[in-house]
Amino acid sequence: MATESPQPWVAPLDSAPARPRSPAVGQGDRVPTGVADFDYLTGGLPAGSVVLLVGEAGSGHQEFAVTSAVHIMLHYDDPKAHELFLGSAPGPFVYPEGILYVSVTRSREQVLQEIAGTFEPSYRRVLERHLKFRDVSTAYFSDSVVPASWTALPGSLLGGGNGSPTTNDPLAAIAEAVESEGSSQVILVDSLTDLLVRKGVDTASILALVKGLRRRAKEWGGVVYLILSRGVAPESAERALADSVDGVLSFGWTSGAYSSHRQRSMLIEKFMPVLARIPPELQGRFVVRVSALNGLVTTQYERI
Repeated sequence: MATESPQPWVAPLDSAPARPRSPAVGQGDRVPTGVADFDYLTGGLPAGSVVLLVGEAGSGHQEFAVTSAVHIMLHYDDPKAHELFLGSAPGPFVYPEGILYVSVTRSREQVLQEIAGTFEPSYRRVLERHLKFRDVSTAYFSDSVVPASWTALPGSLLGGGNGSPTTNDPLAAIAEAVESEGSSQVILVDSLTDLLVRKGVDTASILALVKGLRRRAKEWGGVVYLILSRGVAPESAERALADSVDGVLSFGWTSGAYSSHRQRSMLIEKFMPVLARIPPELQGRFVVRVSALNGLVTTQYERI
């Protein structure tokens, strides 16, 4: 089924207008993803959801998280542009107040440089305006061959960070970061892949952290995106992670029905309150592309 693509990018304001107060989050409230056709078919995500974005290399799972965070924040910066990205999504929606980016191995500037090199410059500006960045790399690389000078952090991070974690346990450092800053935020944890390959961090502990986060996130509202590259963890670990979150969006590379060229696709593997809103005849996968101007967008919807 072909779907209507979002309108071209409208650059947000250089200085954000006064922010409207978000209503209190309650049961049944939904948060938009900012990906128009997804929000139209699903009605957005239940507030407080923990979502696993799992995908093959370059298939769009990281781009989905960044696109969603920026497009949600346009609600505050440029409501008209935000409405364009919502398309015909029914709403009403509630909105997180900011973005919390928890990086396991990369610095704030590395992340922002990557976004600046991928998307139209306004994406970085919007992200920086609303960003709280927590870098837990000092905990991740402790007791490793990486010199401490490589992961040294300034005493006060720009964008709302609180400096180095107070623990050398990377899982505890992530829990500390989201507990202190996570209320009513779009939270990006980048990434579970790094944790799964680190010596000394067992899968059971990661699962405990994710299950605890799922429980706590219901009190915060907002939405939590956990990023995972497919094929790094054993299949049993991936299944256990999928069972520990509210929803799983799976990204991959497929071939077109009538051609051999590769295309990105997104499948809702698990998400009870989301799948229940999609009519049975529309159950399938989204074909997606990543645009510098518009972020991740859907181009059509395929029955499978």
